[in-house]
Amino acid sequence: MMRAILVLTLLLAIPAASAADERYALIVSGVSGSPKFAESQKAWTDSLESTLRKGFGFGEGRVTVLSEHGVGGESATRENVTRTLAFLKPKLTADDTLLVVLLGHGTYDGTSAKFNLVGPDMDSREWKAALEGAASKLIFVNTTSSSFEFVPALAGKNRIIIAATDSAAQKYATVFPQYFIEALEQIAKADNDKNGRLSVFEAFTYAGQAVKQSFDQKGTLVTERSIIDDGSNGVLARTTYLDLPPASSASNTAVAGLEKRRVALEAEIEQLKGRKGQMPAGQFEEEFERLALELAKVSAQLRSGK
Repeated sequence: MMRAILVLTLLLAIPAASAADERYALIVSGVSGSPKFAESQKAWTDSLESTLRKGFGFGEGRVTVLSEHGVGGESATRENVTRTLAFLKPKLTADDTLLVVLLGHGTYDGTSAKFNLVGPDMDSREWKAALEGAASKLIFVNTTSSSFEFVPALAGKNRIIIAATDSAAQKYATVFPQYFIEALEQIAKADNDKNGRLSVFEAFTYAGQAVKQSFDQKGTLVTERSIIDDGSNGVLARTTYLDLPPASSASNTAVAGLEKRRVALEAEIEQLKGRKGQMPAGQFEEEFERLALELAKVSAQLRSGK
């Protein structure tokens, strides 16, 4: 067991690889409601778009922005949202990642939760229908008030769903988007395991903690608590990254395969940790050592380029 712990400790210093081949993003900045909110939303939207393009290397044509003041096909309308997703879905493969971020305001009338758009709004069921059939991994981040209902509505296999509120009753304007985007901009601050990359779970955790601290500093009641669901007790979110995989895999299919195997092994280790309490004595240590040693072997092959 001590040998496995040493092996895994050494591996934590090695940046993990992403299994995604192509990354796409849809940023929807809905109706702001006032000049004050409009200013914040525009700043968040611009910052997020710039970070994805420049900081995370999203390719040309891979980031779509629909906004309140967008013209024609760039306006944040129901028609443009559904049209954009209908255009993207046939392009997506199981190895791709689609990031959807909603900025603006949300409502809940006791029956359905909606995201406010220019013109008719879209409720959680309509978003589910619009995303139906997407083969890729989905990261869906609803940063608005009353966003909780989007989590059970959209949750599913290979999906990471984040909401700024863990209750539909949390109806006040949120600050979660500010800190979620800040996590993407300042990876070093949000990178908990210090592996040089930012997982979706780390971005979520950073934002949630920053939200709480902001309310504590103001001395006011906390009116928003974020929530995440990835269908795997955090394993998928902890092993999903938005940045590019190491350059070594770009032209070497063997290396790319090793990097994907490393990600899979990391996920298995996270899942094993979650089952530790239900396992017979000694079984956890045996399984952990097996996975850790295989992970060490794969990482050594990656370092040597073989």
